[in-house]
Amino acid sequence: MSNNKLTVKERKNMFRRWIFSAGLGYNYESQQAPSVAFSMRKALRKIYSNDDEYIDAMDNHYKYFNVTPQMGNVILGATLTMEEKDGIEAKDAVQSLKTSLMGPLSGVGDSVFWILIPTIMGSIAGYMALQKNAVGAVLWMLMYIAFYWLKMWLFNLGYESGTKLITTLGEKINVFTDAISIMGLMVVGSLVPAVVKVYTPLKFATGKVSLSLQKGIFDKIMPGLLPVCLALLVYWLLGKKSWTPTRIILLIILICLIGAATGILGIAA
Repeated sequence: MSNNKLTVKERKNMFRRWIFSAGLGYNYESQQAPSVAFSMRKALRKIYSNDDEYIDAMDNHYKYFNVTPQMGNVILGATLTMEEKDGIEAKDAVQSLKTSLMGPLSGVGDSVFWILIPTIMGSIAGYMALQKNAVGAVLWMLMYIAFYWLKMWLFNLGYESGTKLITTLGEKINVFTDAISIMGLMVVGSLVPAVVKVYTPLKFATGKVSLSLQKGIFDKIMPGLLPVCLALLVYWLLGKKSWTPTRIILLIILICLIGAATGILGIAA
């Protein structure tokens, strides 16, 4: 067992090292392991005064680790309290905890921090930018400043909860992940007709009768039908190995140029 308890300042130091290095040293073999080892180095040195135990503990953390950086605070906080309590005897338990929580917490973290929040805040900031309002960009920056305190809270949650995270959360993680994913899909779906603009000025004329292809047919079938079709095309192409995001962007530019030159596409009146 270890009797070397970390002070609040030392724990915060470890937390900050992870926050600012989570993406550094990323590699295909151990992925975020270098960042974990860098973050835990000083804390483990305080816990393990014995050099051999310290080396073993560091080596244990220099193994495959990959999680949404924000949720990594929970896992590292939990492993830290385990090592404070049981010392090197917790070596195997620490690795098992990290392995068991990486997947579930990444599911939550990816849904919230990579999909839901950026989609909602990005749409608000983008819409304000289209209206020549800089408040959206300020809100975006304030959100990331607020993330710092959220990450600190997550770290403390992991540190104070320890191994109870597994038994407390259980299957609730999957339920929460599914709910967030559904909400994110709804937000993305509602953004398509609001942000993606596709309009055709083509008209069918027979004698004195003129029918707008856009208003008379497409909008009657479903408002925003063309933007949805374009979004589905992009989504389908992203699933093809030969189509990269850059190629898709170039394809959209080409479609716009050809559509504008032939009169098939235009600007809505």
